[in-house]
Amino acid sequence: MYLVVGATAHFGRQAVDALLTAGLPVRALTRRPETAGLPAAAQVIAGDLTSEDALAEAVSGVEAIFLVLPYGMEVAPLLATARRAGVRRIVFLSSGAVVDGAQAQPDVIARYHRDVEAAIEVSGIEWTFLRLLFPAINSLTFAMQLAGGDVIRAAYGQAAASVVHENDVAEVAAAVLPGGHAGKTYDLTGPQSLTQTEQVEILAAALNRPLTFEELDDAPVRAQMAQFMDPAFINALFDLMAETVGKPAALNTVVEDLTGHAPRTYADWAADHLADFS
Repeated sequence: MYLVVGATAHFGRQAVDALLTAGLPVRALTRRPETAGLPAAAQVIAGDLTSEDALAEAVSGVEAIFLVLPYGMEVAPLLATARRAGVRRIVFLSSGAVVDGAQAQPDVIARYHRDVEAAIEVSGIEWTFLRLLFPAINSLTFAMQLAGGDVIRAAYGQAAASVVHENDVAEVAAAVLPGGHAGKTYDLTGPQSLTQTEQVEILAAALNRPLTFEELDDAPVRAQMAQFMDPAFINALFDLMAETVGKPAALNTVVEDLTGHAPRTYADWAADHLADFS
């Protein structure tokens, strides 16, 4: 049995589908099974990551866990329960912001994810880490703006990223969960380095709309977003973007090596998400 933690979140939801497509038995953990909307073939079970007692049923009979955590979530109760239940391996969706070998991580995003990685490493459970920096789903933040016109306003138009389709992340997870990747860390990239303005051009073609990108100063955007989210997290995210301005993103063959197919393009992602922009 393969357990997906974060099964109704981005990446977790797609991993449930990918595992089922691969013919593997799936258990999906969610706080609200009645509203999860997961496939009938998945065993949906209620659980709370903060309680070892609530997790005991979820991890019973589980061989491997795909772990998708919201930023800041504590992982110790899950690891303790999984170890007692004899879970053999954990595949953790981590962040590409992590700097290997650093005495101190550069920001709160990297620090949180590296702390989770370290806790998994000392848990005694076999592990594999998938690191992701800029997923294509970040573009969903454009959807609200496009409801009111054809202009996307954001900071760092020339920030470059090798954006990754969430289905590729899920298929990589499904490929490594059965084993054979112990102690491996995989950085996931898409097939292209694209700036935000280039992403908007591709999105415009997919939507058949004359979209334009309007550059904003980052300071007021940071301040506005910090009203609703952790300011340290927002600053870390924006600093990561600022570092990529004018620098093409690194590309690799990890997705193709592990799934057997080339990573999906941003145009593929846009075509798959037309409904989100309608």
